[in-house]
Amino acid sequence: MRAVIPYKKENAKSRLSPVLTLGEREEFVELMLKDVINTLSKSGVDKIDILTTSIYGVVDDIETNVIVSELGLNEVLNKYLTKISEPVMIIMADLPLVTTRHVREITTSDKDVTIVPGKGGGTNILYIKDPARFHVKYYGSSFRTHCDIAKEMSQSVYVYDSFLASTDIDEPQDIVELLLHGHGMSKDYAKQKFGIEVSEGRIKLSHAV
Repeated sequence: MRAVIPYKKENAKSRLSPVLTLGEREEFVELMLKDVINTLSKSGVDKIDILTTSIYGVVDDIETNVIVSELGLNEVLNKYLTKISEPVMIIMADLPLVTTRHVREITTSDKDVTIVPGKGGGTNILYIKDPARFHVKYYGSSFRTHCDIAKEMSQSVYVYDSFLASTDIDEPQDIVELLLHGHGMSKDYAKQKFGIEVSEGRIKLSHAV
């Protein structure tokens, strides 16, 4: 199986700036990437490509193919899809809650395209059986857009409903979910930095003592 991971380390995750410095954010996103790669590898995905605008911060201790391009996300991914002749999973690098079970269930669907929605109408994962018959359009309400693209291309769609796979780590409150449900290096890193506290019935992030 093949997967491709769009990735950017430089100046990453600005919405986490209230709780993490720039250096900490860059370290954090690299650990999340490693967790995603490890999950894919354990799931039997033996071809992993990383799409990035800069070689800066790309992990060198895991076997992956790195594709560097200054093109925008949609342009580079659509160019990539034209060159792939096998099923491919597009998975974001900030999904450390994804497990091997998720990957296996997504890749064994009998539909042409499997879509994992993200928070706020985004798309966290796309599994495309025939890349030549699909194109992507991220940003905005990309989940609805990708459903429409599949319909226009006469592709059957499976919407994979999973809280963990739909949780990308973008904002401080998302780190709570990582601490509660996560695994791997990014959770260990978060545990060094943060704790959780219950306030008025809601769990909130707190800095570790």
